[in-house]
Amino acid sequence: MLLLGIDLGTSSIKVAVTDADSHKVLATAQYPDSEAVIIARQPGWAEQSPETWWDYVQQAIKRVHASGVYDPSEIGAIGIAYQMHGLVLVDKEQRVLRDSIIWCDSRAVPYGDKAFATIGEARSLDHLLNSPGNFTAAKLAWVKEHEPELYNRIDKVLLPGDFISLRLTGEATTHISALSEGIFWDFKEDRLSSDVFGVFGYDERMIPEVRPLFSSHGEVKSDVAAALGLRAGIPVTYKAGDQPNNALSLNVLEPGEVAATAGTSGVIYGVSDRLTYDPGSRVNSFAHVNYRPDAKRVGVLLCINGTGILNRWIKDMTGGRDYRRLNEEAAAIRPGSEGLSVLPFGNGAERIFHNKIIGAQVLDADLNIHGAAHLYRAGQEGIAFSFRYGLDIMRENGMNPSIIRAGHANMFLSPVFTEAFVNATGVPVELYNSDGSVGASLGAGMGVGIFKTPREAFAGLRPVALVEPRRVSEYEGLYGRWRQKLELFLNNK
Repeated sequence: MLLLGIDLGTSSIKVAVTDADSHKVLATAQYPDSEAVIIARQPGWAEQSPETWWDYVQQAIKRVHASGVYDPSEIGAIGIAYQMHGLVLVDKEQRVLRDSIIWCDSRAVPYGDKAFATIGEARSLDHLLNSPGNFTAAKLAWVKEHEPELYNRIDKVLLPGDFISLRLTGEATTHISALSEGIFWDFKEDRLSSDVFGVFGYDERMIPEVRPLFSSHGEVKSDVAAALGLRAGIPVTYKAGDQPNNALSLNVLEPGEVAATAGTSGVIYGVSDRLTYDPGSRVNSFAHVNYRPDAKRVGVLLCINGTGILNRWIKDMTGGRDYRRLNEEAAAIRPGSEGLSVLPFGNGAERIFHNKIIGAQVLDADLNIHGAAHLYRAGQEGIAFSFRYGLDIMRENGMNPSIIRAGHANMFLSPVFTEAFVNATGVPVELYNSDGSVGASLGAGMGVGIFKTPREAFAGLRPVALVEPRRVSEYEGLYGRWRQKLELFLNNK
C-alpha cells in the first residue's frame, strides 16, 4: 500500500508518497515554489485564505503524481499535518466565511486574557493547561464581537487540517489534540470545556464530530478523486498539528523524548505523562497525537514565532541571496558577530514574553565594522539564543532533554545555526531526513492499521548526523551578553 502525506505549512504545501512495505519515500513535491503570502491588514494581524490552501494542496498532489514513479491508484490512506491554531469558519453549505486568522495573529490576546481572568487563572491552568491566550478559541471571540453577522452564519469551527480533510471528504471532523491546541478541551473532565464555551458564549454544536486522531475522518469524494487522479473512497486516517506531527515523524512519543523544528517559527516539543503546565503560560501544553484519557501524553511546546521568517527577511532585505550563500557568508564571521545582536521577535505576540509584541531588533550595529554577513550570523545566533531562553523556561517546568531530535531541514540546514543551537542549549541534536509530509504519510499508515505500533511505522528511521556541543563555555558567554541586551530592551519597552 502507498500512503499520501500532506503538510499544510505557512509558507507552502508539501506532500510525500511513502511505500508502507519498504518505508521508502517514493516521491515528494512542494507548492508553491515561492513562499505563500501572509495577509496583514493591520499590524499584528496575520491571515491566509483557506481556499488558496486547498488550491495549493491540489497543485502539490498533481505535481507529485507527475513524478511518474508510482501508481496513484495504489494510494490507500491519506494523512494531514497542518499549521496549528488557525481559525477556519464554514457555513452549512461548507463555504468558507472569511480568511483564516492564523497562528501568528495577535489580535485575540485581550480576549484570551479576559477569559483567563474570568475563568480564574488557577482553574484555567488546571483544566486547560494554558491561558486562552491568542489561540483559536480567543480568535473566534474577536470574530464574534467584530463580525457578528458573519459569526451568526457559522456552522462549523475548524482547524486548518480539519478544513483540508473537509474538502477531500465532505465530512467535518476533529479530534482531542486539535481541540486542545484551540483551547477548547478540558483535560480534567476529558470533554469540551464548559468554562471556555460559557465565558465566550459559544454553542458546542459549532464543533465538528470528535473522532480518534488515528481513525477514519471520511473518504475522498468521487469528484475530488477524479480531479486529483486518486481512487475514490481513500480514507483520511490521520490529522495532526504540525508540531505534534513533527514529533511523530521523529518517533517522539514517550515521556522525556524531545523534538525541535526551525521553520517559519521555531519549536522545542517535549512529551510528558503528566498534565503539566507553565504558571505563566510561556510554554504551552497540548494533547499529543497518542493522548488517551487512560494514558495521558502531553506535548509541552515552546514556540519562537520569529525564526525562519527572520532569516528570510534578512535575506530579502540584503539583496535576495540564496540560503546556501547566506549560510556560507555567515560561517565566515566569528561567533558573536563582533558585537552585533539580533532579537528575532518580529512575527506577532511571543508567548515567552506573556503574549507581548516586542518586534525584531538589530542592536549595537557599528557602521564601520558590520556588513551583511555579520547580520546573517547575528540573526541565526539570535534565533538560537531565543531557543535557549525558552528551553530554560521548559527546564523550570521539569523538561530537561538529554538529546533533541530534529529534521535536517530549514534552519537546521545551516551549520552556523546548528552549532549555535547545540552550544547555547548544551544539548546534542540528532538530525534525521524526515519532514512533516513524510510523518503525515506514516501517521496515515497507523490510522488505517497497516502499522500496528509506532515501532513498526518508524522501523526505518535512522539519524543522518549527531551534532554535539563542543564550545559550550564560549557560547554561554555570548548568550549571556545577548540576554543582557534582551532584558535591557524589555525593561525599556
